[in-house]
Amino acid sequence: MSTTEENTAHATVEAAMRSQLAKAFGGVRGVIEAAVPTVAFTVMWIVTSELKPSLIVSVSTAVALLIVRLLQRSTPQFVINSLIGIGIGAFFASRTGEAKDVFLPGILYNAGYAVAMLLSIVVKWPVVGFLIGSVTGDPTAWRGDPDVVRLCSRLTWMLMLPCVVRVAVQFPVYAIGGNDAVAELGILKIVMGWPLQVAGLAAMVWLLARGRTPVRPAVP
Repeated sequence: MSTTEENTAHATVEAAMRSQLAKAFGGVRGVIEAAVPTVAFTVMWIVTSELKPSLIVSVSTAVALLIVRLLQRSTPQFVINSLIGIGIGAFFASRTGEAKDVFLPGILYNAGYAVAMLLSIVVKWPVVGFLIGSVTGDPTAWRGDPDVVRLCSRLTWMLMLPCVVRVAVQFPVYAIGGNDAVAELGILKIVMGWPLQVAGLAAMVWLLARGRTPVRPAVP
């Protein structure tokens, strides 16, 4: 779909944002694919208490999901993201020998993402605003409308809060616990993954449903 067609389809900023957010979150399938490798690792660890087989099962599960995507010729973006995350976690854990380090990259990612979003709000360049730019064809024109900047700041807050909650809950468990905390970290990651993500998306959609800010296309 061209920029002109998207502008026609989305007459308001809120409608455009709802569409872009649905794509960004990957739908129900994307959410499930992100959670399955963690479930596999956690279950295998609970059963065996062995790092290596747990990592093998987790990575193998992610690879299997990727193969299914490729065979179906559907977008593998979300599976690849999950595979990269699992791969980084496996690298951390294999280097230290601590199974709990599988979850450290995810905690650091959420912390870094939260800080980046907070800074973007402070400097009045909320990251969600760039979704508007992808619709209008101009990545920065939205900053010329104070109403849109305020809307994007609120949405960025909503996107940031789940990251803050994850770090606030998971990091103390990681820092205090040893390998006894692996199962707990796995369960927390699953419980605080897609449920918080869906809750954040629902809050954003609720806010977007209230407004009618017109889209201003980029001037050629």
